[in-house]
Amino acid sequence: IVATAMLGTILCTASLPKPSAAVSSRTIASFVASSIGRSTSSSPTTTSHNMMSTQTPEQKQSLIDCPTIPLRDGTSHPAIGFGTYKVGFIPASASSAVASGGTTDEPQRTAEDCVTDALNSGYRCLECAEFYGNEQEVGKAIKASGVPREDLFICSKVWTTTIEKGDDAIRAQLEKTLSDLGTDYVDLYLIHWPVPGKHVDAYKTVLDLKKEGKVKNVGVSNYAVEDYKELLSAGITSEDKPVVNQIEINPFLYRKNTIEYFKSEGVVMQSYRSLRDGKAMDNLTLISLGEKYNKSPAQILGRWCVQHGFVYVPKSVKIERMVENAQVFDFELSEEEMATLDALTTSDAFETFFGLYKKCVNRDTSKDGSMEGVKTDITID
Repeated sequence: IVATAMLGTILCTASLPKPSAAVSSRTIASFVASSIGRSTSSSPTTTSHNMMSTQTPEQKQSLIDCPTIPLRDGTSHPAIGFGTYKVGFIPASASSAVASGGTTDEPQRTAEDCVTDALNSGYRCLECAEFYGNEQEVGKAIKASGVPREDLFICSKVWTTTIEKGDDAIRAQLEKTLSDLGTDYVDLYLIHWPVPGKHVDAYKTVLDLKKEGKVKNVGVSNYAVEDYKELLSAGITSEDKPVVNQIEINPFLYRKNTIEYFKSEGVVMQSYRSLRDGKAMDNLTLISLGEKYNKSPAQILGRWCVQHGFVYVPKSVKIERMVENAQVFDFELSEEEMATLDALTTSDAFETFFGLYKKCVNRDTSKDGSMEGVKTDITID
């Protein structure tokens, strides 16, 4: 489906998806096969709010040894990561902060505390960003954890404001990120949004930073098919193509044509809002499946994500939720159940996504609030 600004019309285009990218030898399927029958999870779906934060040593080790997905250069990307957005800090232009006048009534634990809990629970992939405003706190947790750097997979993203300013600003920001996180490299560095007229040059700068050894892999976030093609048309070679595209993916926003296109290009899909910010836990389909498998709705969402081969990035400030969210590798949904979940996305969801895309590509730049340079004809499904 292609979105166009003219009269809000949605035009349909037909395209056949190519085969999707493969998962590594330690596949999710083989991991499930070895886990089923020895799972110690016994939390009923209807009482997940009362789940205990206790975690068995086997559950923690299972998370540490989670399946991986190979990036183009052979790097193993953990199939699950811990998201740090709104963990201990809410950015000024975040929708929730704007709605509340820049404050939140909900008490926040520090990002250091939350990431400490995540690492202690067995998470080894951390999803960070300049925009999140908490990388220094994340770095404190990493340092205190004692987890060897080589056992971690750290992802960060450069924000629109910095992207607009160009090469020097991007380099300075990466240095700040590295200092805050207490490392001399990140495993993955993403362009947070395809800022019109700026994102291609920003991507080339990050490629240079990769050559300098400060970035191991380069990817993008929130890119439509058309944004990716803009990169390719600017001379980005097959060797330098993004290894990851991080977009919102869940059964309520399943952009199958977009996803299949990127996977056919060898781009791994990283999911944010995998759990829809907790706003779908009363969905009857999720509840029914949860009752069948003795899982929570959140675990059904997470299982759907990893079973599709997406990198699953849940986040929570509560340790009991961190433990719960990770227990998705010890059961398997049927093909019919997966198809039922796939079908939960509505046409309204595509339109909502398109509105957010148009708003955010210029967000926090000198063109914030305008449509200057914004693509009005993109693949939205």
